[in-house]
Amino acid sequence: MKLAHLADIHLGFRQYHRLTPNGINQREADVAAAFRRAIDGVVRAAPDMVIIAGDLFNSVRPSNPAILHSFNLLSTLRAALPRAPIVVIAGNHDTPRSVETGTILRLFEAVEGVSVVAERPKDLVFDDLDVTVTCVPHTAWLSGARPTLTPPDSSGRHVLVTHGEVAGVLRRDATALEHGGALVDPGELHADRWDYIALGHYHVAHQVADNAWYSGSLEYVSSNPWGELQDEEREGRPGQKGWLLVDLTDRLEVQFQSVALARHIVDLPPIHAASLAPAEVDAEIVAHVEACAPGLDDQIVRQVVFDIPRPIARDLDHERIRAFKAGALHFHLDLRRPVPHREIGVGAPGVRQTLTDVLTEYLGRRPLDADVDRPSLVDLGVRYMQAVEQGLREE
Repeated sequence: MKLAHLADIHLGFRQYHRLTPNGINQREADVAAAFRRAIDGVVRAAPDMVIIAGDLFNSVRPSNPAILHSFNLLSTLRAALPRAPIVVIAGNHDTPRSVETGTILRLFEAVEGVSVVAERPKDLVFDDLDVTVTCVPHTAWLSGARPTLTPPDSSGRHVLVTHGEVAGVLRRDATALEHGGALVDPGELHADRWDYIALGHYHVAHQVADNAWYSGSLEYVSSNPWGELQDEEREGRPGQKGWLLVDLTDRLEVQFQSVALARHIVDLPPIHAASLAPAEVDAEIVAHVEACAPGLDDQIVRQVVFDIPRPIARDLDHERIRAFKAGALHFHLDLRRPVPHREIGVGAPGVRQTLTDVLTEYLGRRPLDADVDRPSLVDLGVRYMQAVEQGLREE
């Protein structure tokens, strides 16, 4: 038996300000295209089952194009693989805060062969495949008693699907891990009792146990895509997004299936500007841009400059920087001041938080309405702060 494990598609995700000729946010279109390519790959692989482990949508109220695109693609998948059941659970992004709101995922119950589990844990039995899939959506971890993750007392194979952060398994500095996910203790998984555990929430393909995997996302759908690059580097798959093809026939075999992306996420080599003049910093930025392998046009690029004092930042060649921004889909010049240390005054000496740090921390824990997407709100707040700082530098 083979199954396709996907997660964290985040249809409807929007970032940056460029639109397609049809008026759709360019990153939203990129995410939709990645999902289409992934479905094409799944059809070619012809698995016996398809699992989507949460966050099909980026918000509980996705755009009409996102809803239509997902419905059409899942219908296409079902038509191409009529004998393969499709299992979809809800993640934190597509779970409303109130029961009264309802979930858009129920729409897919209209597609024959699609099973949706959005609220309470549920066992799905597929006799033809001799497999039982235990589904534990995001909200099941947050309402009432903790779910007990043990397979039902039945023969055949047993697969667990859940959406959350497996505590202590990921690196503490895992930058692609989102806020808002349910925390799951590794012991709660009872990994030795399952044939396979399909996880969602972490955006980088990652093995948690011998038989437990995060599939990762199909595109860069967080406010920090460069952090995802760093995590992918540790996993040995830098710049790669995709899904997992899992073979349970004889012994467990998991194969990462890469999905072609519309553009590159590029993190240029950092610049250390503590002893550099403005012209020298400008020269290094230009050299890094010119050496950028995919080029700058239509890519998502970051240039970090460490230890750059405000007067030096103010005298950079901002006209050229604006030209870089016009050519790229997004060019992020991340100017970082020398780290301030408090030597005297109230409180103990130490590193002082920046306003951006304070804002990010506050927005990360502030209660929000059900229709407000937290990562998008944090990203918007950070961009506003950066725009203000950039304006001050250019005055």
